[in-house]
Amino acid sequence: MDFLSGIAQTYAQFFSWEALSAVLSNPASWGIILSLVLLEGILSADNALVLAVAVKHLPPKQRRRALLYGIWGAYFFRFIAIGFGVYLVKFMFVKILGALYLLWMAFKFFTRGGDDDGEVKTIHAGFWKTVATVEMIDIAFSIDSVLAAFGVSEQIWVLFLGGLLGILMMRLVAQVFIELLEKYPGIEATAYVLIAFIGAKMMGSAFGFHIEEVITLAIMASIFCGGFLLQYMRTPKDSKGQD
Repeated sequence: MDFLSGIAQTYAQFFSWEALSAVLSNPASWGIILSLVLLEGILSADNALVLAVAVKHLPPKQRRRALLYGIWGAYFFRFIAIGFGVYLVKFMFVKILGALYLLWMAFKFFTRGGDDDGEVKTIHAGFWKTVATVEMIDIAFSIDSVLAAFGVSEQIWVLFLGGLLGILMMRLVAQVFIELLEKYPGIEATAYVLIAFIGAKMMGSAFGFHIEEVITLAIMASIFCGGFLLQYMRTPKDSKGQD
């Protein structure tokens, strides 16, 4: 009963104007939301490529519909995952497992050079089977982003808005992110440095060490800006060396 009441209290925040207004009126919360949006975009850029391959066999109109249904499915998954996650992440063992997974993600990236499977198989299926495939792809790519978000904040509207805006932006400017990653591949490494920090922060919170949102935002912004600046300064030198 405690579990059900805890979940109910968590979901009640989705319908609380006080909870939403507290987030909307807090500049630090908007900074965290922006960080989550950027992280979502970087981590999910390859998602756009996979989805493009998954729907390319459909007629153009059906492609747009399949991707649209996929967005709504991704939003619904976020609603479920965040609602349960915000409650479950309060337990120490859940935080430890989540932190270990995030640290493992970063470790695997830096020791193996990123994702292992770069090949995407072409899918030939009917419209609704393609929609189901798009949904599964969205869920698979969302798990890492959702878990990383829990390490940043436990405010349900911060997580939800960051996720919703991140998914929407990723779909709208996916090609921009793909081109950005191709031009500055080190940006992806910056994202995984950020994930390592989030994993460490989550591990610390499991043992009672908490970092204020403003400090978290400052550290995340420093990692983002430092990574982008470093890649911007390196890339021209590399390109000159190739000429």
